[in-house]
Amino acid sequence: MKARTDAEHAAKMKKIQAAQNKKVAAKTVEKGLVIVHTGPGKGKTSAALGMAIRAIGHDMKVGVVQFVKGAMATGEKAVFDRFPDLVEFKPMGEGFTWDTQDRARDIAVTRTAWDEVKRMIADPSYAMVIADELNIVLRYDYLPVDEVLDALAAKPAMTHVIITGRNAPQTLIDAADLVTEMAQVKHPFREQNVKAQAGIEF
Repeated sequence: MKARTDAEHAAKMKKIQAAQNKKVAAKTVEKGLVIVHTGPGKGKTSAALGMAIRAIGHDMKVGVVQFVKGAMATGEKAVFDRFPDLVEFKPMGEGFTWDTQDRARDIAVTRTAWDEVKRMIADPSYAMVIADELNIVLRYDYLPVDEVLDALAAKPAMTHVIITGRNAPQTLIDAADLVTEMAQVKHPFREQNVKAQAGIEF
């Protein structure tokens, strides 16, 4: 295959640039998004917290409620606690369901955490609300999906809501504006017996 000359490459890139600029100019809607990160691969919470960092960089107020995490110290909480005026970070879980082994308590903890999420969503001072691992508790029927959909439908127009966790219900996927499914290709926990490590998993 013949290599392109610099002039041919520049001409092609100029054409692509013009087409891209035309696409961007046609996008005029600005709105708060419902975003879902799901799938078996690693990175769902990490991606959501990355967006929280972006929001903080724009002086936007962020609320984070964690439905499973809470029983252990995490690096993200240590960071977000340094921005008390911009971030309310609430790890409200008590660990994985196989560790707690108490369905009634898990449901009660879920309800308390969901009440916090609803409060944040309803408050227009929050530009972004992250419901971390909400999909996990939905999967175990600790919270009705319809209640989540109702809260999302009633949210302020410019509020972004990010929901993470494996096995997002189809009705939530259908209601969302942006859905990303993380696919697992390799994971050292499975292939190399590498334990969860600070800075990577927590």
